[in-house]
Amino acid sequence: MVVCEHESRTGKKLVSYVVPRELSMLSVTELRRYLKEKLPEYMIPSSFVVLEALPLMPNGKVDRNRLRLPDGTRPRLTKEFVSPRTEIEELIAQHGERF
Repeated sequence: MVVCEHESRTGKKLVSYVVPRELSMLSVTELRRYLKEKLPEYMIPSSFVVLEALPLMPNGKVDRNRLRLPDGTRPRLTKEFVSPRTEIEELIAQHGERF
């Protein structure tokens, strides 16, 4: 399920709520790679929230008011973080949001 959320700083962003069959099998990197093959860039969610189950209303529809917002923590990625190795990479890492 994908929902458009409003952020005060950046406006709108797409948030994907994912309920995997097996939690240990989920890799956000692989999910993004799959979506990039199927969708244009602007349709790929910027955040993924992994849930055990979608919150439902008594009539069986998804209760969007009970969907939690992304908490800002990094999802489990296939590749581990690699810190900047050169002076240029360090500058980009420090000022990345402006690029």
